[in-house]
Amino acid sequence: MIKFLDLQKINILYQAEFELALKRVLQSGWFILGNEVTLFEKEYAEYCETKHCIGVANGLDALIIIIRAYKEMGLFADGDEIIVPANTYIASILAISENNLTPVLVEPDNSTFNIDPTQIEKHITPKTKAILGVNLYGQTADWTALNTIAKKHNLKLIEDAAQSHGASHHTKKSGSLGDAAGHSFYPGKNLGAIGDGGAITTNDSELAEVILALRNYGSFKKYENIYKGMNSRLDELQAAFLRIKLKNLDKENHRRMEISNRFLKEINNDELTLPFIEPHNISAWHLFVVRTKNRAIFQQYLTDKGIQTLIHYPIPPHQQLAYKELNNLSFPITEQIHHEVLSLPISPVLTEQEVDYIISTINEFKV
Repeated sequence: MIKFLDLQKINILYQAEFELALKRVLQSGWFILGNEVTLFEKEYAEYCETKHCIGVANGLDALIIIIRAYKEMGLFADGDEIIVPANTYIASILAISENNLTPVLVEPDNSTFNIDPTQIEKHITPKTKAILGVNLYGQTADWTALNTIAKKHNLKLIEDAAQSHGASHHTKKSGSLGDAAGHSFYPGKNLGAIGDGGAITTNDSELAEVILALRNYGSFKKYENIYKGMNSRLDELQAAFLRIKLKNLDKENHRRMEISNRFLKEINNDELTLPFIEPHNISAWHLFVVRTKNRAIFQQYLTDKGIQTLIHYPIPPHQQLAYKELNNLSFPITEQIHHEVLSLPISPVLTEQEVDYIISTINEFKV
């Protein structure tokens, strides 16, 4: 079986360096907010071309804390609205509702799967305070258009960069495309930890200061709490591991791009619609997502042929039980996407022989 994502094979390449990092952390005797986190924050901020990086516990916390910080700064309040794509992973929406703000769902562009800027302005009300753009599957949203809308209506721009480590939009790096960005280092991400992890990047120094306190019980100084904060800190050991993997992120992304280019050029099957990447974007190719009206048949066919695939995501957020208040809404483009998408194996450790087999097997598929 060709695994969808072979995390063991990916991470075993770093075993020797991981063991040295573990030894270094153990010998330091400092396990929370120590030197490894400080160094990773510096290195990742430089990578994203931002002034600040603040490590947090996971990607969801990153988005929650950004919105919470804006509330503490008096820029957002309970009941305010944040525009978000309807077809995103539910975490993007959870971050909004967790802060007692209202998510306003907007349909995606049918070719890129990212939020459709032409549909945003009709959803803006006096309560709208931000746009939360998601770089879905590794391709950045149209941040040029989003910035234009945000400036026109005095809105904050929050970037969900959980799937786009190393991607860019008009040569500008993911993580620097909005006012603040939330990152996930879940093991399956392009920059994946050996457990959970996350970060926030921003060029806003005032925002960064508030976030630094919020992630640590609302405190800059032990036992002195400025805000009703939370415990959401990037683990020292995970930071050490991430520092190692960050050095190879561009190399691994390049391999993903090589595989994707082969898929785009060599997969030739009328049953499938292949991904579309905007010419001014460089995708991180976190996922290679095809569409087919015969998804169940196609997925079973690939399984029978020894190729593992996944569905990202089978149920759109507005149809989830968790958001009963949204269940009566209709988003036809989103719903069609969720019924048709299938993610093919893509990772930096796929061999050329495996890529050959995936392509030939897909080209032989018939309904």
